[in-house]
Amino acid sequence: MVFPQTSDRRRPPLITALAGGTGAAKFLRGLTRVIQPDELTVIGNTGDDTRMWGLHVSPDLDTVTYALAGLLDDTKGWGIREESFRCLGAMAALGRETWFNLGDRDLATHLFRTECLRAGQSLTEVTERIRRALGVRSEVLPASDSPVRTRVLTPGGWLGFQEFFVREKAQVEVLDVDYAGAEKASPTPAVLNAIAAATAVIICPSNPITSIGPILAIPGISEALLSTPARVLAVSPIVGSAPVSGPAGKLMAAKGLPVSAMGVGLAYRAWLDVLVLDCRDGGLAPDLTRLGITPVITDTIMANREAEVTLARTVLEARE
Repeated sequence: MVFPQTSDRRRPPLITALAGGTGAAKFLRGLTRVIQPDELTVIGNTGDDTRMWGLHVSPDLDTVTYALAGLLDDTKGWGIREESFRCLGAMAALGRETWFNLGDRDLATHLFRTECLRAGQSLTEVTERIRRALGVRSEVLPASDSPVRTRVLTPGGWLGFQEFFVREKAQVEVLDVDYAGAEKASPTPAVLNAIAAATAVIICPSNPITSIGPILAIPGISEALLSTPARVLAVSPIVGSAPVSGPAGKLMAAKGLPVSAMGVGLAYRAWLDVLVLDCRDGGLAPDLTRLGITPVITDTIMANREAEVTLARTVLEARE
């Protein structure tokens, strides 16, 4: 693949989405079948970013980009479909850590990103070049060009998010979560413009603590959500008392939030207008209404491509 130079294209988005993780990738894939892809700007989580073998890896940015490019491995929920792992095997033979699976084609993305960052380009510029090379028409923006890293406190000490989630398979006890570097970070002008100029802002069905939390921890972003004239909507990633996937429940409990759609509403209540929740959680509607949040009840499980589109259409209809 050829990674082109960035363009200085600037356009006000119609829909801006805050995103991280597999749920977001599936939802955004459905959304781009309901609206024109170039009407969407995605603000991506960088709290999951890590370094492996000296390379800068941005898992959430890549998962969203691969999904919008039609490359995502749907079985795994990450990486490129029909991937090979020969480099991983060779690194294992050399005694290097291989708990974080990097596929051979995926490595090209990380090699390119690392090279560009070392040459002085910003993460925003590199992400733009990658998404253009992969033919993605939607804008994909890192929430900040400054490093923000999610850390999970366990009885054994602090772990980086990938160490907790991938290496430890999220099986260790969680005592707390924080976002190292967030207090010194700042959103890029493009991120603030994407929120201010949107006709609707959508919080994807992502982990509120480790996918959306690092974005909100950056000074200026919550304030932008408070001041935007757009309607702000969120899709709950929790159905009943458990997340659809991943460790969101354990992490929400560690932050003192109920593991429910109500917990999602409480996490976002300062600026949230609408919460889309699953039919099984319809009984929470009166409590959400009392918080000042309009509940929209539908089937939120994206079991196939048609369900992704249906959910996206429901969310868009709720912005009126």
